[in-house]
Amino acid sequence: MPLIACRIIEVCVFRFVHDHPEYLLLQRSADEPIHPSLWQFISGSINDGEKATDAALREMSEETALTPHLFWVVPHVNTFYDHAYDAVNLSPFFAAQVHVGDEPTLSAEHQRYEWLRYPEARRRLVWPGQRQGLEIVKDYIIGGEAAADRTMVRL
Repeated sequence: MPLIACRIIEVCVFRFVHDHPEYLLLQRSADEPIHPSLWQFISGSINDGEKATDAALREMSEETALTPHLFWVVPHVNTFYDHAYDAVNLSPFFAAQVHVGDEPTLSAEHQRYEWLRYPEARRRLVWPGQRQGLEIVKDYIIGGEAAADRTMVRL
């Protein structure tokens, strides 16, 4: 029977340029053993004993050197099956807003980044769960749903 694991987080970073949201996507390095050259959000492992929110903020700092201006727990959990570990992974999803002038400094895990508007960001993401997370951020967080205030994490 497969395990159920929660050991990975994802963070959708966005900013506003002239009142239009742009989403940060990172391209994995070509020499990465898992999914080389794939476009993705910030993602990373949750350390033993670490809260998912803390892991998300740590991974954001490690992979981009960015600090969020605002930060949310998104009402979405990405799920995927990892056949190598025979595990169904549950990946908590977060959103982080940065200031318009903020630019990432990439770690060795990534070779490029781009700030993209929603249609292009959606096209670049290959996994359905990431596309769903992006849509929820667009509609729920950026769209100003009333409940979004309740999922904001005070930094």
